[in-house]
Amino acid sequence: MGQRSVPDVFAPARLGPVELRNRIIKSATYEGLSHRGLVTEDLLDFHVGYAKGGVGMTTVAYCAVAPEGRTHRDQILWTEDALPGLRRLTDAVHAHGAAASAQIGHAGPVANPKANGRPALAPSRQFHATTLSFAREAAVADLQRIVTAHAEAARRAVETGFDAVEVHLGHNYLASSFLSPRINRRADRYGGSLENRARFPREIMRAVRDAVGDRIAIIAKLNMDDGVPGGFWLDEAIPVARWLESDGSLDALEMTAGSSLLNPMYLFKGDAPLADFAAVMPQPVKLGVRLVGGRMLRAYPYEDLYLLEDARQIRSAVDLPVILLGGVTGRSTMDRAMAEGFEFVAMGRALLREPDLLDRIRADAATPSLCIHCNKCMVTSYTGTRCVLVDRTTTRGENWGTPRGYVR
Repeated sequence: MGQRSVPDVFAPARLGPVELRNRIIKSATYEGLSHRGLVTEDLLDFHVGYAKGGVGMTTVAYCAVAPEGRTHRDQILWTEDALPGLRRLTDAVHAHGAAASAQIGHAGPVANPKANGRPALAPSRQFHATTLSFAREAAVADLQRIVTAHAEAARRAVETGFDAVEVHLGHNYLASSFLSPRINRRADRYGGSLENRARFPREIMRAVRDAVGDRIAIIAKLNMDDGVPGGFWLDEAIPVARWLESDGSLDALEMTAGSSLLNPMYLFKGDAPLADFAAVMPQPVKLGVRLVGGRMLRAYPYEDLYLLEDARQIRSAVDLPVILLGGVTGRSTMDRAMAEGFEFVAMGRALLREPDLLDRIRADAATPSLCIHCNKCMVTSYTGTRCVLVDRTTTRGENWGTPRGYVR
């Protein structure tokens, strides 16, 4: 057999039914720029910046499928009122040559019940240290409603011009929490064996495929490792990935890791800015972060392509396109991902620091990323996600704290 040709990461590529101008995706990083569930001018500008900077596709995060599935009260919901703004956002991204993906999901036990005005949901009753509250066990009727809500969100993504949906099956949000043997202690058909724990995520993905067919690309963001003892791990992620592929519900997998509920820093690697987190938290959470935050917000050494070793095993287990996330920072890491057999790469923090990084890498392959992995961008996620080392009044022309102007 001949040697496999390694694709050029900057060459056009097909993702399901969608032709992208290159293989580089701006990953979903909650922007903190929607307001009352609607798109704002700042949110539109945020994604246009990445389109101008050269990404193949930018991902709008986080678009909740149900009111109780939000981690913040201002997150986008798929209401009639939100649709015109979402259409204007996708039109603006398309005008600069990029595609647009909508991340859809339900936060489950990670949701904020106080902000949402209703209880959070989990496979089994679960305490959330950040919100200091318990999530209630989801009834089967809740699960059926949420499956239908994912399908409706995907239909509305088509209606508003999105080229793809990314369904959130990671980070111990609701679908991911069902996969976790630590969180899912149910005794019904949705708990126990891996096949039962995977039932709800598979139902979501099938419903999305049935709703949109091949009109847009369908991506699943799937955990490989929750980063907690007794949680979902790679030995179970591999068969789940194979089941999702055999179901015919996906065009690509994006592999991720960590638990927003139990170990949020596990995904990011790099510094854990405890003092910065404490500064923006309300009491008594602020005091808790200062006293014991190091137990939950743990620092992990950063290295480029830090999810590669595990993602490589998923890559070898499925024929689906796989998107490599985690420590993709420059041309050398992109080229290595292509050589390892990944069809696409996803970039987050490096592009937050430099939205035009890709255009500069295209001009000079030796261009380094300026991201130092301090993770202080995470602290800004509810006031306008940004790199704190960059003067935001000059990078996009607005000093956003309260997002300006709804997009109509």
